[in-house]
Amino acid sequence: MNPIMKGAMVARLAEGRDDMARALAFRRASFPRHVGAEEDAQDALSAHILVEGSDGTLLAYFRVMLFGWGAGLVQGYAARFYDVGPLSGYARPIAEIGRFCVAPEGVHPDVLRLAWGAMTRIVEEGQAGLLVGCTSFRGADWQAHRAGLALLAAEFLGPVEHRPGRKAAEVVDYPALVGPVGDRRASLAGLPPLLRTYLGMGGWVSDHAVVDRDLDTLHVFTCVEVDRVPAARAASLRAVAG
Repeated sequence: MNPIMKGAMVARLAEGRDDMARALAFRRASFPRHVGAEEDAQDALSAHILVEGSDGTLLAYFRVMLFGWGAGLVQGYAARFYDVGPLSGYARPIAEIGRFCVAPEGVHPDVLRLAWGAMTRIVEEGQAGLLVGCTSFRGADWQAHRAGLALLAAEFLGPVEHRPGRKAAEVVDYPALVGPVGDRRASLAGLPPLLRTYLGMGGWVSDHAVVDRDLDTLHVFTCVEVDRVPAARAASLRAVAG
């Protein structure tokens, strides 16, 4: 991926040890409780994207693993927590996004648009048909996220034949624990911003959430089928990607 410019900002691939050291330090600051913020097995399989300001300040980061077809997902991060077997027969490349984090001063629409533009460029260059990942709620107590989980259960579950199965030691089963949806607007607002973005592109989620005590988060497997992204959203992303 060639660098993408927007105003004084740039999104580019990390290159060399210095960039990776910066990326890891950025991850540690974003996920202070999680040892996984350090380098892990997936890092060697990933492209690492940096979004920088005019002075070189790191504003956002994420990594992408591109698998040639569904069977490759067993090497990804999501496979630690979910049985991804139901997607093993998928015949097109799959991009797994992970460790998406934004600096407090980077929470700005242009920063996020640039990050999504870079993601779009990688997905298109890799001809990926699916964009997958684990999207996290802050706080491992599922009851704090009851309204959002209820909304996911009611409206955003993936196709039965493609939903990943249970693998983690501690999961939250939607039907058994969540209950009915209340105020839809409030429930939607309570979802993590990244998850709302995925859902706005037609994404779907797993039928259960995973409790990660190390990170103190609750996360759901999330999937976007690239061909089903609404035309207006796809055009907007491609305009940034160039």
